[in-house]
Amino acid sequence: MPLIDNGPAQNYDYPEMNDPFMLGIWIVALIAGAYVIYTTFFFILQSRYIYYPEGVLSADPASIGLGYESVSFKTQDGVRLSGWFIAGQRARGVLLFCHGNAGNMSHRLGLIQIFHRLGLDIFIFDYRGYGHSQGKPSEQGLYQDAEAAWRYLVRERRVSPDEIIVFGRSLGGAVAARLAQSHRLKALILESTFTSLGDIAAKVYPYLPTRLLLGSRFNTAGYLGRVDCPVLIVHSRQDEVIPFGHGRRLFERAREPKRFLEITGGHSDGFTTSGKQYEDGLKAFISGYTKANS
Repeated sequence: MPLIDNGPAQNYDYPEMNDPFMLGIWIVALIAGAYVIYTTFFFILQSRYIYYPEGVLSADPASIGLGYESVSFKTQDGVRLSGWFIAGQRARGVLLFCHGNAGNMSHRLGLIQIFHRLGLDIFIFDYRGYGHSQGKPSEQGLYQDAEAAWRYLVRERRVSPDEIIVFGRSLGGAVAARLAQSHRLKALILESTFTSLGDIAAKVYPYLPTRLLLGSRFNTAGYLGRVDCPVLIVHSRQDEVIPFGHGRRLFERAREPKRFLEITGGHSDGFTTSGKQYEDGLKAFISGYTKANS
């Protein structure tokens, strides 16, 4: 038993901890510091939240019974990209395919098969850093990649611009819209696409000032307002990644002539879940601006 009772224990090293007001300030400071650190890491590492490339091709068009040609071409800044050209039978046009942000072109064989059934030649390519393409992805880099794919079709394969339909899905929709605002083409199809990266980031990270932090914009709605070819917007109400409202706002932004195709299913499987509804909707749009070759 102590000889002297010193009373309740005191924090002599940090006397402010004995003051509830000062303790509250310390807690707020710690939370604020953690928030700043997290925000800083988001700013520095944001590309990891945007791009999800895979380097290994898991399959090729031959695995679904389609003949194809492996293609290699360069961007204006010297990055070598890879792609596939899948020729259709009696093709009524050429589809330039800008895929989404995850995986690589080998994960789009289901869509390739659908467009092949619709009577189109298909040129799909991997952005820089995806599949066998060189480089590291960035917003301006992806735009340059799409421009290089366009040049390859027009200059190397001698495809007339008015025979090209540009298709963009998810993140690829922003890339496709950016390309379409700068060129004369047959039509533009955007599927499951956001209005802008800032809009979707604000939904995913509502507690961060994402619009200030993002170095990438991918302003699909802004680009779409300057596109003067026929436009088809495809979106599902069940899309759990990009809300249906994004598709509706893109449709409102697009100029005439335009159509909206509502499908069912999630972000990644809407085209398979919708099945015939999806394929018939694409066919109706494409047939309206192409003529079947005999």
